[in-house]
Amino acid sequence: MPDKIRSPQPSGYSSRDLDPGKDAAALKALTHPLRIRMLGMLRMEGPATASELAARTGESSASTSYHLRVLAKYAFIEEAAHRDGRERRWQAVHEVTSWSNAAMTGSVEARAFVDVSRRAQLDHLERSLVRHQEDLAAGRLGDEWLEPSGFTDLVARLTPEAVTELWETFNRAVAELAARDEGDPRAEQVVLFAAGLAVHVESRAGKQTGNQAEDRAGNQTHAQAEDRAEDRS
Repeated sequence: MPDKIRSPQPSGYSSRDLDPGKDAAALKALTHPLRIRMLGMLRMEGPATASELAARTGESSASTSYHLRVLAKYAFIEEAAHRDGRERRWQAVHEVTSWSNAAMTGSVEARAFVDVSRRAQLDHLERSLVRHQEDLAAGRLGDEWLEPSGFTDLVARLTPEAVTELWETFNRAVAELAARDEGDPRAEQVVLFAAGLAVHVESRAGKQTGNQAEDRAGNQTHAQAEDRAEDRS
């Protein structure tokens, strides 16, 4: 979301930490794709009115106004300074929302929240890609952004402890680099996505391992290498 709903806990950001035992009503309120998207917009683009958010999302002002009131009720957003006296302006209270994945397994409602938030992140990824391409095409971003922008889909054999360390290293590096670049006129808002998802792969005789496929595939993505490894079986 500009939907900065993240887990594990990012460092260097003001965070709303959700506890499924204490925040059941807030979790239920946020288990809604439009509310997650609107909250992300306020975090990424700054304060806005219900009418402004309606124009950006394609929803009616009545709908966005209702959802804003729900977000405010559970302290995700608050009133900002008004542009004028006719319509409320809203701002996000925190930069990110965090939670414990393990804690979220304890109830159907909590698991539903995690599922909705992750799907909202995938939607945000797609919208961010479209916006990035449009900004490049329109000249709103310079050619210097062509090389560093992109995706990766690496696969590695890691332990749970190594993945936790990877998250910590990533979050720490982002915070340090953002602090370094603060005030640099060349800096742009960069939407960063990261995922660490373990998948169980059965050992099959005659099949290449991921590392063997990678060695032969050169600079292909892992998805391409995996497809070709199957073709050679």
